[in-house]
Amino acid sequence: MPISVGTFNLNNLFSRYNFQAEIAALPPHDAGGIELTFSQGDVQARTFEGRLVKAKDAGETAEIARRIREMNVDVLAVQEVEHVEILRAFNRDHLGGLYAHMALVEGNDPRMIDVGFLSKLPLGPIVSHQTATHPEEPQKRVFGRDLLAVRVLDPDGHKLLAIYNTHLKSHFVPHDEDPVEGAARANARRRRQAETIARILSAEERRGAKFVLLGDMNDPPDSPFLAPMLEVDGDPLVNALAAAVETRPAKAETPGQGPGPASPVWTHRFNPPGAKPPRYELFDQVWLSSALAPKLLSAHIDRRTRHGGDGSDHDPAWVVLDL
Repeated sequence: MPISVGTFNLNNLFSRYNFQAEIAALPPHDAGGIELTFSQGDVQARTFEGRLVKAKDAGETAEIARRIREMNVDVLAVQEVEHVEILRAFNRDHLGGLYAHMALVEGNDPRMIDVGFLSKLPLGPIVSHQTATHPEEPQKRVFGRDLLAVRVLDPDGHKLLAIYNTHLKSHFVPHDEDPVEGAARANARRRRQAETIARILSAEERRGAKFVLLGDMNDPPDSPFLAPMLEVDGDPLVNALAAAVETRPAKAETPGQGPGPASPVWTHRFNPPGAKPPRYELFDQVWLSSALAPKLLSAHIDRRTRHGGDGSDHDPAWVVLDL
């Protein structure tokens, strides 16, 4: 029974009402017997780091929907979704109800970017680990978002495998922080998250279990900060995307910007300021337990057509497993 499992950072799939108006165009206070008053406190908009948090652009939403429909995977782990209601509306309005089952638990991020699942197959227990802590900071939740786990079932209700979806700490450093110290703090938190993932998987998955760990790891697979999570109870995980095939070649770099990616195995392109060439890295990853690794049939990355990305600054990746 072939099962396809993927991951896709949807890049701020928010639901927001955005109100704009020209003051000169507003009606008079006495408008047909209706008294209209306006003050700064009447409408409150949510901001983050001084910027308005607003709905995703309609064109970009259509683009990520197109890519999801074309991938047509059985189970898709998603990141950067505001809440389960927008996920349901997205599935209904943009995917034509492609997925009958979904899961999302509110996490810890101040921007309210959560991780979730879309699935054609039935889902069993849904487990959030948003309250997990690390011994170095026992009073603080270690996951900025969550480690969300689902049990995927066959149509008869039997367990096929478990999938863990996460979104680890980014490299972003606020402008008011020292860039070197801020980067060190971000790396340390990503390392603590990786250690916590290994501890949780070791406790919840028996040796020989079939499970997948995937999501936006915000670091390449060989990062020392991710290394702790790549061994579960003494059993190494297997990088399912090590030989992934891209759906189309990468867009050529602008002359003078560098040679482009050295390998087709990447999902995130970062264009640093200055004359430095862009960096291509596999941030979006799929790791298989050693018991599941022999079931891998193929691995894929849907390649963007624009340097900035088609609806997202991440490219989705998926694997096909023979279960």
